[in-house]
Amino acid sequence: MNEIEKNVDRIVSENPIKIIISKPKTKNNEVKRIVIEKIKDQYQAEKFIDNQVFHENLEEQDLASFICQWLGNEFLQLNAFTESKELAIMISKKGKVGLVQRKHQRKIQAKSTHNKEKEYLFKEGILIEPLVDMGIFTRDGKVMQSMQDKYRQINRFIEVVDDVVSKLQFSKLNVVDLGCGKGYLTFLLYYYLTEIKGIDVRMIGVDLKKEVIINCNEAAKRYGYDGLIFEAADIRTFEPEIKPDLVVSLHACDTATDYVLANAIKWKSKMIFAMPCCQHELNKQISTDKFNILTRYGLLKENLSAILTDAIRANLLTYSGYKVQVLDIVNPMNTPKNILIRAVRSNIPQETRSRAITEVKNLTGEFNLKPTLVNLLQSKKVN
Repeated sequence: MNEIEKNVDRIVSENPIKIIISKPKTKNNEVKRIVIEKIKDQYQAEKFIDNQVFHENLEEQDLASFICQWLGNEFLQLNAFTESKELAIMISKKGKVGLVQRKHQRKIQAKSTHNKEKEYLFKEGILIEPLVDMGIFTRDGKVMQSMQDKYRQINRFIEVVDDVVSKLQFSKLNVVDLGCGKGYLTFLLYYYLTEIKGIDVRMIGVDLKKEVIINCNEAAKRYGYDGLIFEAADIRTFEPEIKPDLVVSLHACDTATDYVLANAIKWKSKMIFAMPCCQHELNKQISTDKFNILTRYGLLKENLSAILTDAIRANLLTYSGYKVQVLDIVNPMNTPKNILIRAVRSNIPQETRSRAITEVKNLTGEFNLKPTLVNLLQSKKVN
């Protein structure tokens, strides 16, 4: 047993709560640092590589061998912390090994779980009527076991909205949900804005199906949502009495999303949240001589069409004066309809806007595309 192994065994016998392995031997080390923390009767190692962190769980009996795999070979320093003291192994460039220890003032305790419990905006234990009617909450505010994924998806959507709403700090908001369907997320968005954020909200849900609209209005009255109404109308031609600050559209099919975006841009809405669905339009149009490899195979052509559609939409929003993000809203393993376009009206430099529209022209020219949103913005002369 060499000197490093002896000192590592000494430290492991002290039952350390936290270990930091640092000081790479060379600048070319792939792993830059390793942090090991005790969690109940196990250890969890975090390896820091560039901007990523990789986790590995370790049994207590494997801790010493894991450390020796890295210390001396890849790193020259180890700092270990027990509840009352710190022990450090220092290795010189010539290979000399030293062990020092000292008491520390602040008591360190082991973690009780691997991951911090997720804080959701829609908290369990609080009766939220729409979530009960959706079958996600029980009457006592507990999440149904079979609806855990849906519960996380809804919270994720509201978190994406909250990122923007919290920064802009509204006291009043006019909101339009275009293509609201049965209004489940409309109700939850209204609840979030009014009950959680305390904002004075006027909100309209719009959909073509009159029977659905009647049911939604009855539900809004039953919930006591006085600032929320539903209207039967075509989202392509709908004009609200008051220009909306926030436009929402979730799973508007194919070119319906383009009409939503064109209207929101025309209304100069401060925020747009659109989750596209069923992007078929460009799939029928794609034609290219240089990149046939991308369109030869049906499945790949379909995926490419969706990517091109949303890339063009994002750029056109940028050109129209919005700061745009394209986000994964849910786990793609749960549903392929997981893309959300988040746009916030901002002071976009003219150079950025010009580059955005040039990129759209280059792309549509190369693939012979005539997207609906391009035509709508041109016909309405909106930017």
